[in-house]
Amino acid sequence: MSKKDLDKTIVMKEIALEIKKEKRKEKSLFSKLLIALIILGCSFSLYLFYGPMDGFRNFWITSAMTSMSHQYLATWFYNDEVINEVLASNHIIEVAENSNPDLINLKEYDNEQKIYENEYEKEILTKDPGNDLYKIIEVSGSGYQGYLVAIYDPSRVSLATTNYLGKRGEAITTVAKRENAIVAINAGGFYDPDWNSNGALPHGTVIKNGEIVSDYEDARMGGGFVGFTKDDKLVLGKMSAEEALDMGIRDAVEFGPFLIVNGKSSFVKGNGGWGIAPRTAIGQREDGIVLFLVINGRLATSIGADMGDLTEIMENYGAVNAANMDGGSSSALVINNEIINNPVAGGKDGLRDIPTFWIVK
Repeated sequence: MSKKDLDKTIVMKEIALEIKKEKRKEKSLFSKLLIALIILGCSFSLYLFYGPMDGFRNFWITSAMTSMSHQYLATWFYNDEVINEVLASNHIIEVAENSNPDLINLKEYDNEQKIYENEYEKEILTKDPGNDLYKIIEVSGSGYQGYLVAIYDPSRVSLATTNYLGKRGEAITTVAKRENAIVAINAGGFYDPDWNSNGALPHGTVIKNGEIVSDYEDARMGGGFVGFTKDDKLVLGKMSAEEALDMGIRDAVEFGPFLIVNGKSSFVKGNGGWGIAPRTAIGQREDGIVLFLVINGRLATSIGADMGDLTEIMENYGAVNAANMDGGSSSALVINNEIINNPVAGGKDGLRDIPTFWIVK
């Protein structure tokens, strides 16, 4: 080998050696960075779960403990004493009475009205040009964004169900299209172990067109009847199915909690014990206007709402009676076959298959 070739070989070996050294440095730097990120992540997690600020802890425990199927997410991190303390600091006390239908006086809309009690009433009563059926109002607050839909004719509100009760639920878009619904939201909850059910079994009793169409013992939970009478008044009540039918309820689900009853708001301490999540609620004003409320959640732009937020919105817009409906991955609003909110189920269009729906035909 010539001296020139030998020198070239030595240079190449030196370059290769330098490259190896640089790679080792890069690998060492990456390892150190990864370790630092892991330590930082663990430290931040420990701060969230066990730090002096109780907001995340309250959110985590209340969200887990109200899921029924995922309470272990709380018990993994906290003992019973901490969980009971958080639940005691975050709860809702409902008004201890059933709603009085006589407080609702259905009125014809006054197109000449010029004076309003407040900005919320003006938003409700100022119809969109050419639309006498409904109006969409965007709502927002600390950490949440969503939509309130005012339905001017309560006789157009009814309950729809999956065609396969007891077997599987359906997507809200499927049901809205089949029912020719102009507006649709999700209604009551359903038996959902491991958040992985097919939406077949509604919670409690479901009444449709004055008849009981679903009543599964395995799907019992707390709550009360939320439904409309044959004269189109929203009724909230802790009663039996027979009592509900006797008072003339035509469409209803069993769910809750009740937010407002006879103009009296529930007492909400902390986040109400239901955590912060996507939400759906239904209400009715004294003049008969029905309120559909859907709040986005689990998004960077909208974490979600708690029971206090729902109650405040319904109060602002004049609800005499209002109740929480199923939330989380079930929350959805469809208008004219278009998904308006941002469902978070993760499936097709972010929708879950569910059993019951409030619709406007």
